[in-house]
Amino acid sequence: MLEEIRISSLGVIESSTLELGPGLTVITGETGAGKTMIVTALGLLLGGRADTGAVRTGARTARVEGVVRVDRLPEVAAAVEDAGGEVEDGAVVLARNVSAEGRSRAFAGGASVPVSTLAELAEPLVAVHGQSDQHRLLRARAQREALDRFGGETLAGLLTTYTDLHRRLEATERELDEVVATARERAQEADLLRFGLQEVEAVAPEPGEDVVLAAEESRLGFADTLRAAAEQAREALSSEQGGPDALATSSAARTLLDGVREHDAEAGELADRLAEITYLLSDVAADVASYAARIDTDPARLAAVSERRAALTALTRKYGESIDEVLAWADRSATRLLDLDHTDERIEALRAEQADLRRDLAAAAGALSAARREAAGRLGEVVTAELGLLAMPHARLGVDVRQVEVPPPEAGSHGPLLVDGRRLRYTASGVDEVELLLAANTGAEPRPLAKGASGGELSRVMLALEVALAGTSPVPTFVFDEVDAGVGGAAAVEVGRRLAQLARSAQVLVVTHLPQVAAYADRHVVVEKSSDGTVTSSGLTLLDDEQRERELSRMLAGLADSDTALAHARELLDVAQEARAAG
Repeated sequence: MLEEIRISSLGVIESSTLELGPGLTVITGETGAGKTMIVTALGLLLGGRADTGAVRTGARTARVEGVVRVDRLPEVAAAVEDAGGEVEDGAVVLARNVSAEGRSRAFAGGASVPVSTLAELAEPLVAVHGQSDQHRLLRARAQREALDRFGGETLAGLLTTYTDLHRRLEATERELDEVVATARERAQEADLLRFGLQEVEAVAPEPGEDVVLAAEESRLGFADTLRAAAEQAREALSSEQGGPDALATSSAARTLLDGVREHDAEAGELADRLAEITYLLSDVAADVASYAARIDTDPARLAAVSERRAALTALTRKYGESIDEVLAWADRSATRLLDLDHTDERIEALRAEQADLRRDLAAAAGALSAARREAAGRLGEVVTAELGLLAMPHARLGVDVRQVEVPPPEAGSHGPLLVDGRRLRYTASGVDEVELLLAANTGAEPRPLAKGASGGELSRVMLALEVALAGTSPVPTFVFDEVDAGVGGAAAVEVGRRLAQLARSAQVLVVTHLPQVAAYADRHVVVEKSSDGTVTSSGLTLLDDEQRERELSRMLAGLADSDTALAHARELLDVAQEARAAG
């Protein structure tokens, strides 16, 4: 459960700490005092969207911290540790910062985490319900989701199976549509690839061949020039005509220095180095002579190389910058051509897969519908019983699960889903349309919530529905933000009694304006507003028994010290105390 909420610089709240305990905690206060800021703070802790307008005027950052006990929720504790946070003594601190510039940061167990991670951690901990949820309950999707939640793990497993098959069927049908629609383009692409592969096959290039032939063509084209340069270099190194050359010159220099070696060791070292140079020049001269002898003028080979290079260039103009790229293109194109050449077989395989998936999806849809109908009956009974406890003794809630039949599909379209011989419209959530129907009075015809429920009735239906859902998908903490709007009198007393009963198995936090509800609280917190003339600030105060009487008196009559209102407040508290004691 939530043990503590610390709020700073959020809305009209400068700095406040709300200590919570088990049971029912109610929060009251005058209009505009900032009661809803408590729910806003909880929304931030749950990973809700950050509103920079909620940052207190003049403050740089709003911060909300929540201390949550997770010693009975090992999966949550493990998730916090996986995110890098720490769990100390069975408790974890969740926090959220929102700057006035719009930046938002989230923390779990002291570790900075993405806001999405904070939302995932908090989801199994707290369920928040406000007046906006009442309007959301009027939507068909919300009603279907409520029924699915009530169905528990069994229905959730069937829904998962169905959605997985639906996703696979959608992907298969998209691919089938694409393959059929592009058959002509695929045939044209196949012809182009086949022509290109034939061109490459006719030339049969080898890896790196273009680089090798370019070097050979350059050598053959300049054979005379290369031979003349080599012969002149050989002559300069070792002359056959008796002229001066490098080898003779270096030998003479070596002889001169060798003759004075005994007079100076350095002269001997230089002579030795010249000896090395002489040997090297002799080797180079021999290599140059050999190179010159190997250079031949071969016009026939030159023509063959030029012709081959022209064939390779024709390929590189179309299929790649180099022959290696051309060969890579050929490999890719051969694979692609195999795929294109098997278009008809692919279409047949996709249609067979589509038929199998549709058959499996129809079976999954039928099983899901059956589970929803069974759960709908139970949900209607449970909520109807809850409404009887909320001063609606003659109300009946029904859950209608129906399907929509559609005509046969047009040629070329995939059409509806055939379930038990019926062509049904289907979506990612199944073939069912779910609608909550309320008959508020005896003899009244059940009508959709949007048409058959007043504001007060809708508030109680939502509360009854949440109590019913708590039995199948429980969370440790429930937060209700003025869900008793439109309720008064005896109905308000019953709402307070039911919230107190819910608080026996869960922690319940209620923001309310009704004294009948506040009287059932185990802990009563009031949001007080003060003003110094320039800045309004609100604080949270836990009330003792005497203060509770005064607060209930204010809520009843607008007068905290009215004797009549105080007497009425004491009476409300006594009735609530007796009801809690009676169980």
